[in-house]
Amino acid sequence: MNAALGVIFGFLLLSLVIGLWAKRGKEMNLEQWSVGGRGFGAVFVFLLMAGESYTTFTFLGASSWAYGKGGPALYIIEYLSLAYVLIYWLLPAIWKYAKEHKLVSQSDFYAAKYKSPLLGVLVAIIGVVSMIPYIVLQLKGLGIIVSEASYGTISPTAAIWIGVIAVTAYVMVSGIHGSAWTAVVKDFLIFGVVLFIGIYLPIHYYGGWQPMFEQINATKPGFLTIPDVGLSYSWLMSTVLLNVLGSSMWPHLFVGAYTGKSAKVFRKNAIVNPLYTLMILFVFLVGYAAIGQVPGLKGADTDLALLRLSIQSFDPWFVGLIGAAGLLTALVPGSMLLMVAATSLSKNVYKVAVPNATEKQVTYLAKALVPVIALISVYFTFNGGNSIVTLLLMGYSFITQLAPAVFFSFLKQNFITKQGAAVGMICGVITVAYITVTGTTVATLFPTLPRVVQDLNVGIVALVVNVVVMVVVSLLTRSAVAVKERPQSV
Repeated sequence: MNAALGVIFGFLLLSLVIGLWAKRGKEMNLEQWSVGGRGFGAVFVFLLMAGESYTTFTFLGASSWAYGKGGPALYIIEYLSLAYVLIYWLLPAIWKYAKEHKLVSQSDFYAAKYKSPLLGVLVAIIGVVSMIPYIVLQLKGLGIIVSEASYGTISPTAAIWIGVIAVTAYVMVSGIHGSAWTAVVKDFLIFGVVLFIGIYLPIHYYGGWQPMFEQINATKPGFLTIPDVGLSYSWLMSTVLLNVLGSSMWPHLFVGAYTGKSAKVFRKNAIVNPLYTLMILFVFLVGYAAIGQVPGLKGADTDLALLRLSIQSFDPWFVGLIGAAGLLTALVPGSMLLMVAATSLSKNVYKVAVPNATEKQVTYLAKALVPVIALISVYFTFNGGNSIVTLLLMGYSFITQLAPAVFFSFLKQNFITKQGAAVGMICGVITVAYITVTGTTVATLFPTLPRVVQDLNVGIVALVVNVVVMVVVSLLTRSAVAVKERPQSV
């Protein structure tokens, strides 16, 4: 066993031990298992929120886009930073409502706000469908990272199975407590590794950041700018908008919000987290450094840029450290996603179908669903060829369809009905599915419109369809109810 593999498996074992140890002294009922008994302070909430935001995408996707796309990669750091502006106002309101109504899942929020358990069922299904690509993203990243960092000793398939078994074990036993404690190790490790390689590699190969960018600009003129066509400014702004909305709608973000002791916890984290986002800049720098040192990567292979450059630059033990950091960026958010998906299906689908089910039965089913969802995700991992970024964007397009109903729900006089919210979501999701399957763009839908419109992220179309249908159906259903309730003349 080489040094790199020893370091990787050492951290895998450490994460498993920590994850299982986190259960100590706690009775794992549904509230304790899924939202930590609502007792997490600012530090744990910070680590969970960072764990959700900085995934294998941080390692592979960001460096991949810097390597393959250049300037447009900046959308990543823009939306991650701006998302916390929205989170600053949104999460405290969600936390307050969730505490008052003892909510444990995202679907609970919709069901309570719109007084419709069936709407909760719909939201649970959309949430799980959205999270599957996100889980697949983590597993794909896990396979790439461990296989590359172990110098091919462990195949991507074996790495994925080992990671899935480990994360499934500690999620079933410790729930969100396991995720939180593992996040402690992950955040310290990834911050140190990314900061070092982002500074060292450009200096080592180019003599500094400025000479590196000068060389890239000389060999690929315009690569570091936003193009006039395609991934243009209109694409950039529309993609940032969609991702900001989507990032606040992930089911595991809602669950993270439920864990806090007070609303102040989330405001503090929303202030600090954008500083943590600066770490992405150093990932970009590694991707840019790889352009001249690891040329020729195309398509999904651009996800290998950071690891290929690291392997040719460092000793095996340090490559193992990089691989371990990448491994943890898959395990922490992966564990949260599995737990939240299982909770949503048991609490908001099974419980609605079987109203007399006890909390103990619902809790048992949630834990039992963890390996089921993990296996489904593994299946799609081995039967899909999308790149890391493509998977993430697809998940965001689905989950963004939940945003309009949330924002309207906080209006003092919310005119949106449960029927309007449901039909709007359904139409939005169908539009996203059609766009994804057919590869449709705004340019193909509206070829005569100006270029600035054609370059918009096509997810905007789905969101507009959602809002228009939601408003129209809500007005019609409110009118129908008003007519039905109007006193009849004698």
